[in-house]
Amino acid sequence: MLKRRHGSILKRHGSDKRRRGSSSSVELELLPHDVIELILERLPVESLRRFRSVSKKWISTIDSPRFQSRQLNLRRQSRGHDLLFVAYYEDPPDNVAQHALGSSSSCIYRTVKFPFPNVLLCYGSCDGLVCFFCIHTPNVVVNPATRWHRSFPFSSLQRRIIDKGPPFGSNPIYELGFGKDKLSGTYKPVWLYNSSEFGLDNVTTCEVFDFSTHSWRNLVASSPYPILRFQKPVYFDGSLYWLTDCVETKVLSFDLHTETFQVICKTPFADAPRPSNVVLFILDDCLCASEKTWPTQVIWSLDSSSKTWKQMCSIDLTNTFPLFDRYGPIPLPVAILEKNKLYLHGRNYLEPLMLHDLNTKSFEVVSTPTTPGDCIYYFESLFSV
Repeated sequence: MLKRRHGSILKRHGSDKRRRGSSSSVELELLPHDVIELILERLPVESLRRFRSVSKKWISTIDSPRFQSRQLNLRRQSRGHDLLFVAYYEDPPDNVAQHALGSSSSCIYRTVKFPFPNVLLCYGSCDGLVCFFCIHTPNVVVNPATRWHRSFPFSSLQRRIIDKGPPFGSNPIYELGFGKDKLSGTYKPVWLYNSSEFGLDNVTTCEVFDFSTHSWRNLVASSPYPILRFQKPVYFDGSLYWLTDCVETKVLSFDLHTETFQVICKTPFADAPRPSNVVLFILDDCLCASEKTWPTQVIWSLDSSSKTWKQMCSIDLTNTFPLFDRYGPIPLPVAILEKNKLYLHGRNYLEPLMLHDLNTKSFEVVSTPTTPGDCIYYFESLFSV
């Protein structure tokens, strides 16, 4: 019998003498199943994983896509996203603690390590799923909350690099994108890279992975412009986004349903920027861009209807030195809470997560990693591929 926890859904009633003999029995009366569903979908993933053991009907409910979608949507509505620091090379120390972010403590920052040799992570998360990739090991999509995972094979790009070596040394100049076709509900890893750097025709080459066939396929239509190197593709609202490498830097989108490219708009910063000084990201449920011109970092958000940029804030990074290397990559904005608390994560080796108060202009170190890794925004979910 379930104990009274997370709001009891079973009620104990008095003795029932319907059985023969003098002994009494306890009858368990279940609530209507639609009421049970309404209660279950408000519970955290950890509790739902335990409750799968109650009955086959509960397993069927919790594993259904409809229930999982409602559970994730309620999670998004009831609290902000969490932040994960994904350690790459070694296990985090045992004394690593979770940090509650913001006065409401609705956002949690914690360190995790997965048992995969992959050392690169796609930007952000999609429906609670994160995607790892590497040049020398198969790619993996993971649900951190359930520990479900699925590997998928090398792309043609990865095989070219394995056979011939990367064109610009050991650092990866292109990164994998991962997102969701909002109409079909299918998840798609996507590679986009400049063809000339690999001796190929066309301006760019695009590869899309299909989980239903467990194979990669090349798209005939590709980007009309080369893309800026050393940038993570950003998933937002059914599309992946890149920055172009041309005279006037533009934002390029790839619709994951139609699998077509479109130039959205020009960027708000100067033309031909240094790749390590600019970044695309999601902040406050908007596609955003940022540029660092030491000691200033400016953040803009994109109005999705008018395709125009609005400056959100300008940050003086002087007081962050030497915690953020002035010559290193631009710090990545990862979350904004309570309208004025901006969290920045350094992208250089072992740089910290910092809190910047937009009102007082102060900085505070939230956490300093002990191993290289990436910080991502994340909602717990039950999803798998």
